[in-house]
Amino acid sequence: MVTGIDDWRGSTHDAEGGLVIDGGTLVTMAGGQAPVEGGRIVVSDGRIADVGTMDQVPLPRQGPFDTIDARHCIVLPGLINAHSHAAMTLFRGFADDLPLKQWLFDKIFPAEAAYLSHETVYWGAMLACLEMIASGTTCFVDGYFFEDETVRAAHVAGLRGLCAQGVLDFPAPGAPDPRKNLDIARQFMEKWTGFSELIMPGIFCHSPLTCSGDTLRRSWELSREYGAPLQIHLSETGEEVRETLLRFGKRPVHYLDHLGMLDSSLMAAHGVHLSLEEIERLAGAGVRVVHVPESNMKLASGVAPVTAMLRAGIAVGLGTDGCASNNDLDLLCEMESAAKSAKVFDQDPLSLNAKTALGMATTGGAVVMGLEAEIGTLEKGKRADIIIVDLGNPHLCPVYDPISLLVYAANGSDVRDVVVNGRVLMRHREFLTIDADEVMGRVREISKKMGGLRN
Repeated sequence: MVTGIDDWRGSTHDAEGGLVIDGGTLVTMAGGQAPVEGGRIVVSDGRIADVGTMDQVPLPRQGPFDTIDARHCIVLPGLINAHSHAAMTLFRGFADDLPLKQWLFDKIFPAEAAYLSHETVYWGAMLACLEMIASGTTCFVDGYFFEDETVRAAHVAGLRGLCAQGVLDFPAPGAPDPRKNLDIARQFMEKWTGFSELIMPGIFCHSPLTCSGDTLRRSWELSREYGAPLQIHLSETGEEVRETLLRFGKRPVHYLDHLGMLDSSLMAAHGVHLSLEEIERLAGAGVRVVHVPESNMKLASGVAPVTAMLRAGIAVGLGTDGCASNNDLDLLCEMESAAKSAKVFDQDPLSLNAKTALGMATTGGAVVMGLEAEIGTLEKGKRADIIIVDLGNPHLCPVYDPISLLVYAANGSDVRDVVVNGRVLMRHREFLTIDADEVMGRVREISKKMGGLRN
């Protein structure tokens, strides 16, 4: 198992020459722009050099450039998974149909303690990268243990990401002494800051109940020192809110406010049990929230008041959570779940429409990450993170509204081509950066060893 930087630094993220994507219907997600039929995107040096119709945008005068024929396809910005635990693909189906606390403390934490290592996290994260590429995710936000290996996997795969070292106040994989958890986090930040234009390091505090106030404050200060966002699970369950009230006399948002942690650098996942007062406080402080509907449903945590958050002006992204509680990383399906669960929760068919749901997985995710100037839309000068959805399947015919079709009918297996930073990672469903058979074979071997813990 190779874990040193210099041993795998050789892979490159630079596209060779330019790239032209021709003929598709462009869903640019740029400020109110309608879908563009017969579109053309010209990519150079990892960025979108021009975008428009084939009549408006000339082909490059100088080569070489590669061409992707996108006729009978929808072309859109790469999807952004704003909350994940990538290596938890290892636990897909491991402990299903349990309440969150029992699932986490009786099943997941013991399994992580027994089987997580540099090697297993690497292969679990590689499987996640494979799955995300296959379903159109080009950028992901992660928080887990042995996070060096997730950085390595993302780098090898060619994905863009924010990879955060997990912090807890009890023994955790890779950090057996919780007194050293922030030393490990600092080492992680020092090691990876400035390493790659695609990968940003960060810190992930598990929750206000698993991290002390001192740990939360110190993690906050360390994140600010490096100019990185801080991730946290927030108000995921009613039990979490009740216990926070019992311990600290405050609801979770007000507790973090008391610690001085509410501003635009905080990325809060879940937000299921938020009062209107808490929503207003998050909005006023500029806190970014990640909606995780399928995990919330599976663990019966509830339905987050996402439409109230959006009305309050909170930037909301979309995430899958880990595969132990979802059980997949398909953001196209997550968009559908987000839209439909909001309609049921609000008892309003107009609630969270298709365009808003798609926006959460593109422009919203970019804002949550602080990368809205770089990704999230198909615009001249933006990074060329692009996916192409094949319309050749029966469930994608006919096409009246491309955005509605993407949200309510498409799924990850309809994604045909994936480009990150101008580099093609998947072409006609063929993976160009990852050996899929090797990755799945390795994870199958790991799962055989883990099977005994399921009982």
